Amino acid sequence: MKRNPRKLKWTKAFRKAAGKEMVVDSTLQFAARRNVPVRYNRDHVATTLKAMQRVSEIRAKRERVFYKNRMAGNKERERAADRKLVAENEHLLPKMRASERIAAELEQELLVENIEEEVPPQRLKKKQKAKQRLLVGGGVEEMDVD
Repeated sequence: MKRNPRKLKWTKAFRKAAGKEMVVDSTLQFAARRNVPVRYNRDHVATTLKAMQRVSEIRAKRERVFYKNRMAGNKERERAADRKLVAENEHLLPKMRASERIAAELEQELLVENIEEEVPPQRLKKKQKAKQRLLVGGGVEEMDVD
């Protein structure tokens, strides 16, 4: 079955057409085949091998830069999608009054200050740490964790 290679996502043609792979770069010209026979020369082979290594380094560096530039706007897009998801499904999130939230934050800050005053930093690893879980009703529950 014949198919258009630019529509098949796994082909090089698709990746180049979609802007996912470098198309115009001078390092890509070195990979082109040349059907011109050359007489063997040891020095020529050595310089060619050095040049091949250098070209591969340059190509790898340029591909990394190309990828970073292509992925530059991803974080903002993902954050926007996350915000949209939260806005659409806000009814699933637990409700907490503002006064309860403020009280819970103040209580949590006081607990953290008390723990820091009681236990010196050297013994903090040895002593059991108290883990806090914020409840939906606004209270704070303490749990001992090993």
